[in-house]
Amino acid sequence: MSAEISEITGRAEQPVSRADRKREQRGWYFYDFACSVYSTSVLTVFLGPYLTSIAKSAADPDGFVRPLGIPVRAGSLFAYAVSASVILAVVLMPIVGAAADRRGRKKPLLAAAAYTGAAATAGMFFLDGHRYLLGAVLLIVANASLSVSMVLYNAYLPQIAGPEERDRVSSRGWAFGYTSGAGVLVLNLILYSGHDGFGVSESAAVRICLASAGIWWGAFTLVPLRRLRDRAVAGPAADGKVGAGWRQLIATLRDMRARPLTLAFLAAYLIYNDGVQTVISQASVYGSEELGLDQNTLIVAVLLVQVLAVAGALGMGRLAQTYGAKRTILGSLAVWTVILGVGFFLPARHPVLFFVLAGAIGTVLGGSQALSRSLFSHMVPSGKEAEYFSAYEMSDRGLSWLGPLVFGLAYQLTGSYRDAIISLVVFFAAGFVLLARVPVRAAVAAAGNPVPARI
Repeated sequence: MSAEISEITGRAEQPVSRADRKREQRGWYFYDFACSVYSTSVLTVFLGPYLTSIAKSAADPDGFVRPLGIPVRAGSLFAYAVSASVILAVVLMPIVGAAADRRGRKKPLLAAAAYTGAAATAGMFFLDGHRYLLGAVLLIVANASLSVSMVLYNAYLPQIAGPEERDRVSSRGWAFGYTSGAGVLVLNLILYSGHDGFGVSESAAVRICLASAGIWWGAFTLVPLRRLRDRAVAGPAADGKVGAGWRQLIATLRDMRARPLTLAFLAAYLIYNDGVQTVISQASVYGSEELGLDQNTLIVAVLLVQVLAVAGALGMGRLAQTYGAKRTILGSLAVWTVILGVGFFLPARHPVLFFVLAGAIGTVLGGSQALSRSLFSHMVPSGKEAEYFSAYEMSDRGLSWLGPLVFGLAYQLTGSYRDAIISLVVFFAAGFVLLARVPVRAAVAAAGNPVPARI
């Protein structure tokens, strides 16, 4: 049993039974189950169109709002707020990751980040009238909190799963998330489409859907907080000061420079995932503003994405067992490129075609994200999980500001969301080329980890 534990964590620890490890893995799945509702209901479906409509109602005759005196086209506000949240996350994530590894206490930090994000999301119930600035602030806080929490959540993966099972465990986590997203979205659809029968206005229905995501996030976070356990760290703990966190960050960056193959993977992931995150956050705005689709159509489309993403995550996990994670991810990037090309030419007011496109997105979405996470986990040196996953999360969310920024600028300059969506093709094409050049087996060996038979 001690050999089994050493294989997972790389450190000698108190033996843990297989049943206890499985229980911890199931608890780990539930954080995806908790926070994915925010990504689905808030970020992907409701907040973009709703915040845009609030901003437009407060705009001047030229279509501009002026937060802090800065002229911003109302249709670009949501994209800019997403970019601002990412910049804030960049500042916080490395400090939190370094502190978690040095102190060996991820759970208190995970709880703080999760409940800050959940509270900000629940506060979106108060977005009415012309409160576009409040909406932008709550979005920034919630999005940054999610990014910080995911650093800590992802850092548990190499500690709770051995090399040969990580693709499966990571894929199941994503599947749990998409399952909860789909289930809550069905309830959202019932409330939104039948809001008159429930005696609430359309605006109130949207605000209830937004707030309920925060309540869900907070409630189900209790499961992983009960089941996950912190690991002891070798050597003295950090003093907990901010300066110590920054010093550890500098040391982490120097350490990563000694592993250029891991950095090469992160560079590729940064680029193609920037495209993925932008599609996720801007899809509803594109559907409502450019394609003229109503909110019910968008909800059904995103629900379709969630349902197929469960099958996609599990199915691509099985493909990875046969062809390796790297080849499977490369195939998904080719599909993403085709999807964006089709989306550019998609005619307005044709919901059936939009549903077909949503189905294609769902098929590759969960798998490409789950396999990227598990592939990177093999390249992380033992004992530095949170530090390295802070860099990963910067690539996942923290540095995914360029796509939304380009999307917002393209619309501000051209007034066309089609021009904005087609610009994202370059992220997938460049990411494909860079990932294809990474020798992943050599990267795993360089990190001091066992190389799986298929990777």
